Amino acid sequence: MIQHIVLYPIIVHLLLAILLLFSWNSIKIQKIISAAGSVLSLLVAIWLFSTVWNEGTLTIQAGNWEAPFGITFVADAFAATMVLLTAISGIAVSYFSIGTILKARLKFGYLPILHFLLLGLNGAFLTGDIFNLYVWFEIIIISSFVLITLGGEKKQLEGAVKYFTLNIFASVIFLTAVAVLYGLTGSLNMADLSLKVAAIENRGLVEVTAILFLIGFGIKAAIFPLYFWLPASYHTPPPAVSAVFGGLLTKVGVYALIRVFTLIFVGDAFLETIILTLAGLTLFVGAIGALVQNNISKIFSYLIISHIGFMILGLGLYTEAAIAGAIFYIIHDIVVKTNLFMVSGLIYRLKGTMSMKNLGGIYAKHPLLSLLMLVPLFSVVGIPPLSGFWPKLSLITESFKIENYWLIGAIIFATFITLFVIARIWAEVFWKEGKKLPTIQNFRYFHLLKLEKKIQILGPIAFLAFISLYIGFGAENIQQLAERVGTELMNNQLYIESVLGNIKEQP
Repeated sequence: MIQHIVLYPIIVHLLLAILLLFSWNSIKIQKIISAAGSVLSLLVAIWLFSTVWNEGTLTIQAGNWEAPFGITFVADAFAATMVLLTAISGIAVSYFSIGTILKARLKFGYLPILHFLLLGLNGAFLTGDIFNLYVWFEIIIISSFVLITLGGEKKQLEGAVKYFTLNIFASVIFLTAVAVLYGLTGSLNMADLSLKVAAIENRGLVEVTAILFLIGFGIKAAIFPLYFWLPASYHTPPPAVSAVFGGLLTKVGVYALIRVFTLIFVGDAFLETIILTLAGLTLFVGAIGALVQNNISKIFSYLIISHIGFMILGLGLYTEAAIAGAIFYIIHDIVVKTNLFMVSGLIYRLKGTMSMKNLGGIYAKHPLLSLLMLVPLFSVVGIPPLSGFWPKLSLITESFKIENYWLIGAIIFATFITLFVIARIWAEVFWKEGKKLPTIQNFRYFHLLKLEKKIQILGPIAFLAFISLYIGFGAENIQQLAERVGTELMNNQLYIESVLGNIKEQP
């Protein structure tokens, strides 16, 4: 049956992780399995996306239990898009990891854990059950905790403690919210919850439950004021790990917020006001944090926080155009943020440091590499016609319609600070005269690497740079996708009928 395609992105990474565990003693075989499996994952994601685009929302019930009693998996346009973006980011990180992760880390299970993480992400995007969303979140947390600590360096362990503590706290709040929601409705199926929550007369209790979800998901998405764990941890692991974290982990929190607040907790003016306020503050605070940093990875970490504000802003405005703008920004941001952290890894390979005080001279020695890195750097700013420019137009337009000039000011402020920070990176890292740095123990300079290694490092960066250029120059296609997702999310009856109606029609 065509519905079984929904499970394939999960099954592929599960099988890959198991095969990699059985190949524990052979790094070479692990690399081959991971590389080939990532290609397969991308093909499956394209297949799923194409099917959903042409056929509409797909649903499947585990064990053939009818909704709302069974465990539901749903692939609508939003979920299929997120799975495709996960596959694009995953294949880039997989190849970049093969070229940059030290053998000592590969020997301790780096690649299988990476695919377990991608498994958890796909599960979170495809689940139609609120409790199983929590389960997939826990798989993500456990896998990411292993990745962030692998290597056992002091800064990694420091960052891991902050990361794990705050995310476990978020999980406790999330689980509490799920328990309260189940107590109110007697259901865990998200489509069924949409109907039952709307019928609850005690709206105050519903709002309290919604705020619990907002806090739990807000910590995972790193919105203001719940973001402190991110800049304390994302710069500590190797760049390949930071790339998958920066590109995907916060976005699963954003995905959960958008899904829950367009399906279950709908049309509450009080909650929309809270979300808008948090979005504006997230834009502002993240930009200020990036402004005062000197380490490239820390700058990128604060830019993650700031730009989460654009996505939350679309949710708070709660119009089809605004939601479409948020979806467009998510598509852009996953690709660009993954690439930025890989760029930081390339800079480290070239110069042996990520401190801007000690960097410089890269353009003079590596002009072609500099131009390659220029694409994600300027895409994140949103210089027309690059990918970050287009979704902001929708958000500014919708903010103007409700005459909320404070939000427009926050968007412009975050954009100009991002421009200033990226221009500073370009001037300090690429244009100024470089310093001669001492050789770092266990560090191999880029020009000494074999051609195969150079391709493994540069190939993923070039691949994502090409995707970013396509998003910018092919903006009409991305806008069409974003508008379809926005329409489906704002008309949640489509989701409800796909889950409850289609399942009832099955023999």
